[in-house]
Amino acid sequence: MKARAQITVEGRISEAEALWYDTRRWPMFVDGFHHVAGGLEEWPERGTLVWDSTQGGRGRVLERVVRYEPRVGQTVEVEDEKTTGMQTVAFAGAPGERVAVSLEFAYDLKERRGGPLFSVIDAIFIRPRQREALARTLTRFARELASDRAGV
Repeated sequence: MKARAQITVEGRISEAEALWYDTRRWPMFVDGFHHVAGGLEEWPERGTLVWDSTQGGRGRVLERVVRYEPRVGQTVEVEDEKTTGMQTVAFAGAPGERVAVSLEFAYDLKERRGGPLFSVIDAIFIRPRQREALARTLTRFARELASDRAGV
């Protein structure tokens, strides 16, 4: 199952990328993020970042870097209490001084319920929530980047 979201923001890829990988700023835009619990030594190029969500959220989240390419994006293997998957962020230049930022989460639930109806349950209940979380993250990210560029 996959959820995707994309946004185009004002700025250069280097600015967008610097904000995206700055985990000190994640509380401002990453949906459900509370704090980093470990693994910053080699992040975002390699290693495993460990973070905890806000209360009632995903619990402890592990993000192991699978691929990182400067000015292009990053793919991480993600695991939390209920899901496993791969999350990819990608940066691409857009007309003018703009950047298209896309976020994709290919996920699987650790415990599938619903038997043969699972794909219907996913399409109606799970995937829309995943997509909404990605969209909230990107919307907040765009606000943070705009704030940086305005010098606020």
